[in-house]
Amino acid sequence: MEWTTSQASNADWRTGIVNLDAKERVAQKVADRLRDGDVVGVGSGSTSLVALHALAERAKKNEWHFTAITSSLEMEISCDELRVATSNLLQQFPDWSFDGTDEIDEARNMIKGRGGAMLREKLVMASSPERYVVIDESKRVERLGQKFPVPVEVIPESLNLVRSQLLRSFPVQLMELRAAIAKDGPVITENGNLILDVIFTDIDVELDSRLNSLPGVIATGLFMGFNPTIISA
Repeated sequence: MEWTTSQASNADWRTGIVNLDAKERVAQKVADRLRDGDVVGVGSGSTSLVALHALAERAKKNEWHFTAITSSLEMEISCDELRVATSNLLQQFPDWSFDGTDEIDEARNMIKGRGGAMLREKLVMASSPERYVVIDESKRVERLGQKFPVPVEVIPESLNLVRSQLLRSFPVQLMELRAAIAKDGPVITENGNLILDVIFTDIDVELDSRLNSLPGVIATGLFMGFNPTIISA
């Protein structure tokens, strides 16, 4: 037996997506990579959502089947609505993956995590032998941190410990606990953790590993050294 409600929320999925035309052009380029039987790592956010719909349309048109390894509950629900099969990293690894980004520099290092899914996004990307990042030109920066803070995911019990370590040992300009919008209190990640959004006065290639060495830090939104192929509108 299957639930009969899955398609109910799919009709208006484009509503509220900024720069939709550009994202749809990029999505078609991603869909061109799809082959029958692929296992695809699916990123999170609006650009990835548009690309997922394009993949589903291409698969349906060609009577193909593919499996998605999702990076967030949001995208898992979207796969259910689109009747796209899903798996996980315990069972399979992706043939290739795609994701969006918040910032990307000339060395293809990135800041991600405005949607709060950076840990699973990083796991999916790290598991993929072939990686694509879909962007518009507004995502390109000369140096990381120009537009967005660095998200740092922390265990709730370690919040004050991590705060004190960051202030003591890192070039912190501003640090805020990310607040939820549609609920009271802070954002809770899919791993049950909190997010500190941190503006650093300087971001170097060692910052991610230094942050990850702190007790209580689970992941950061710094994606260093993944060297993805860029697909732009």
